Amino acid sequence: MAASAASAAAAPTAPVPVSLRLGDLVWGKLGRYPPWPGKIVNPPKDLKKPRGKKCFFVKFFGTEDHAWIKVEQLKPYHAHKEEMIKINKGKRFQQAVDAVEEFLKKGKGKDQASSHNSTEEKNRRNSSEERGKQSVGEEKHKAGLSGGKVKKRVSSVSSERGAKSPLKRTYEQSPRKRGRPPKDEKDLTIPESSTVKRMMTGTVAGFKWPPSVSEPVKDGDPHFHHFLLSQTEKPAVCYQAITKKLKETGSTSIQAADSTAINGSITPTDKKIGFLGLGLMGSGIVSNLLKMGHTVTVWNRTAEKCDLFIQEGARLGRTPAEVVSTCDITFACVSDPKAAKDLVLGPSGVLQGIRPGKCYVDMSTVDADTVTELAQVIVSRGGRFLEAPVSGNQQLSNDGMLVILAAGDRGLYEDCSSCFQAMGKTSFFLGEVGNAAKMMLIVNMVQGSFMATIAEGLTLAQVTGQSQQTLLDILNQGQLASIFLDQKCQNILQGNFKPDFYLKYIQKDLRLAIALGDSVNHPTPMAAAANEVYKRAKALDQSDNDMSAVYRAYIH
Repeated sequence: MAASAASAAAAPTAPVPVSLRLGDLVWGKLGRYPPWPGKIVNPPKDLKKPRGKKCFFVKFFGTEDHAWIKVEQLKPYHAHKEEMIKINKGKRFQQAVDAVEEFLKKGKGKDQASSHNSTEEKNRRNSSEERGKQSVGEEKHKAGLSGGKVKKRVSSVSSERGAKSPLKRTYEQSPRKRGRPPKDEKDLTIPESSTVKRMMTGTVAGFKWPPSVSEPVKDGDPHFHHFLLSQTEKPAVCYQAITKKLKETGSTSIQAADSTAINGSITPTDKKIGFLGLGLMGSGIVSNLLKMGHTVTVWNRTAEKCDLFIQEGARLGRTPAEVVSTCDITFACVSDPKAAKDLVLGPSGVLQGIRPGKCYVDMSTVDADTVTELAQVIVSRGGRFLEAPVSGNQQLSNDGMLVILAAGDRGLYEDCSSCFQAMGKTSFFLGEVGNAAKMMLIVNMVQGSFMATIAEGLTLAQVTGQSQQTLLDILNQGQLASIFLDQKCQNILQGNFKPDFYLKYIQKDLRLAIALGDSVNHPTPMAAAANEVYKRAKALDQSDNDMSAVYRAYIH
């Protein structure tokens, strides 16, 4: 008996069903990000629910992010609040929790107001009914004295009082009809409540998250690897709608494909994809292509870098020519104009694999002359060409949050849609070949000049006896506050210059941007000054460090 009791005590707690439905507050686990508070809402009309496992569309507090989240990656908010607050201490996380509490406080205020109004209406209704009864009693008394004809007068009284009823006036003055949700909750309205039940065993503290998307998951659905949405406050833009508009208008002006409406339901293209160059940016891009279910063949000058991706399911190409000849669309991302030309025109290069219909997309940051030359030789062999340099860094590449600037073959741009969705949060089509190269150089010119100015400010603070940390705190509270500013300043303060964007490449981009200005006789004195500082940093052997190592040019 004692053994039986002990056995019973040791037995796991019976599964407790947890129901989730529209409007519930939850903790959502998205990829490698920590659990975040959110609310289950209706998705945009254009955003289809991903195939496979059951999921809910969640709006996260403290951000503009939305995502399709699998049911097993969701927990009820209130039951797990203390647990989550213990394991997450970040400032943005606390702001998100504060936003939830503010939301709950407002909801509680509305409920109290609604309860008060309901009680008031009930009292008015009772008062109205009592007055009606008194009237009927008076009419009956009068009828008894006059000998009848009660019915018509009673009806008349009811009608009269109904027209002036406080209850009726309350409904007429109400801004919304009974049963309809408040305006700020209209995104929760659906014809029927959608409920999904899952089982949770043991105590709340014992609940374990399933493996995140950054970990290998058996029988994983490729549609669920990346649903992080654009962090813009602009309304969702449907990629298909943009494509349709491009075809209808024939416009060559800027067209943006915002991943807000697409990353949640990516269907990988059935075309075979090739990728050449597995550096800081290329590695993250290929990883996300594979996660989204694309068939990818890889090549890299240093073959060992391919091994990790072969393990993830990629195929190995022995030469650039072989990759291009066996794939429908081949992407390339290399360091500079010389590397881009060698890759296409060199021995066993891209050009040798080009046949009519083969597609080549160059994602390298190069000058307009280089990309125009490459486009000409590819097209001369019957191939199709698109330039698509990317704005971002290693972390954004890993997270699939790059910004893609494309120009050239518009049809090829559309054929690359699922690939761009996998690797980036937004893509722009900029018209004819060369435009994307120019725009990319301008973007990096601004970024490189800003980085040099940050380093200059931090060193000036130091030599004048001011706290560098206090300077960063002040900047983070002002109009210049940004993730870029904070990350690069932290690099400098911690002396951590592990490359996220190589210093030698930002200096290369500044040099090319200055040359672009020279070609149209446009002054670029700020970029020229910044370029000199980066050149000094390179002379101090900082080329292979992060661009924030430009700081060292000021202290030596």
